[in-house]
Amino acid sequence: MKRENTGHYVTINTTGETVKAYVPNPLPPEPPLHISSSLRRELDMALLALGRLDTVSSYLPDANLLLYLYIRKEAVLSSQIEGTQSSLSDLLLFEMDAVPGVPIDDVKEVSNYVSALTYGLDKTRSGFPVSNRLFKEMHEILLSSGRGSHKNPGEFRRSQNWIGGTRPDNAVFVPPPPDKVADCMGDLELFLNNKRGVVSALEKAALSHIQFETIHPFLDGNGRLGRLLITLIFCVENILTEPLLYLSLYFKNHRNEYYDFLQKVRIDGDWESWFEFFIKAVRLTAEQATDTARKLTRLADEDRKLIQSMGRIAGSALMVHQSMMVRPLTDSAHLCEAAGLAPNTVNKVLKALTKDGIVEEITGKDRNRIYVYRKYLDIMNEGTEPL
Repeated sequence: MKRENTGHYVTINTTGETVKAYVPNPLPPEPPLHISSSLRRELDMALLALGRLDTVSSYLPDANLLLYLYIRKEAVLSSQIEGTQSSLSDLLLFEMDAVPGVPIDDVKEVSNYVSALTYGLDKTRSGFPVSNRLFKEMHEILLSSGRGSHKNPGEFRRSQNWIGGTRPDNAVFVPPPPDKVADCMGDLELFLNNKRGVVSALEKAALSHIQFETIHPFLDGNGRLGRLLITLIFCVENILTEPLLYLSLYFKNHRNEYYDFLQKVRIDGDWESWFEFFIKAVRLTAEQATDTARKLTRLADEDRKLIQSMGRIAGSALMVHQSMMVRPLTDSAHLCEAAGLAPNTVNKVLKALTKDGIVEEITGKDRNRIYVYRKYLDIMNEGTEPL
């Protein structure tokens, strides 16, 4: 559906050029989203897939085993969309103070993303609303170090930005001028907190993501923070008990379509086409996340059975195995701390696990060895190859 009035343009002068910047209307759209019968079927299928994913956290012995890696996988994928080359393995190496295989700024950006996401989830779980204050606090963490640290972390922009192109007059899109950002974000905050009417959680996530990206309120980090917003809404609206669903992989694999739909909303007001794309992304991503969780659980169960036949060290080996399910790339020092075992015991266990092909040592050194739970990490690595 096309809408004639989705926003308005204002003429601005920036970098010595005169261009038109787009100021979107407040949400929700007028007229409201039209949910056709085919769109309703897609929506029902997406909700069913989300329900199945949510049950994953209930049958897992410890949902944190998956959450630690899921959050880091999302951080890697979302940052790759912005041009970083860090992999999940690079991030895990960085977190254990080892040397990653890519520029350190790339890994710092991904690590900051993990911190910002964790902070936002903790705040909203404690009852803090999804608000501009929260956006600014998360943004400050996101840009606390690395390449964006000089771009006013935690502050709405005070200068004009643009998307695509080398300058404003050949840009693909010019967001609202800086003096309109606070008002636009204030309207978005009202919508997020049901002060402009109530819509379904999926509609709220879909509409808010586009609105945030259209406003582009910060000088840097808008894409990453806009994708974080989706996860926050799913958790705040109780669509998911645990933050197990992230759309960055789907957006990465369909990035041309994604950018096309953003523009269709801004130019034609075609929210329905975007919403159809969004709920398809939700459904397929939820199905994939459920399948990944089952693969990981199946692999862990098979390896536990093998470990239980190790004799006297079986008990200690199970504790090390549990720790490596959280951090499948690690060293003996971390395993001693995580499993609460003595160094000699951990080294004996690692030797036995290596002999049975459950883990492997990847440095080839006699000291400062690093071990990987290869099959487990390979499952989590699916789709995280740099662009």
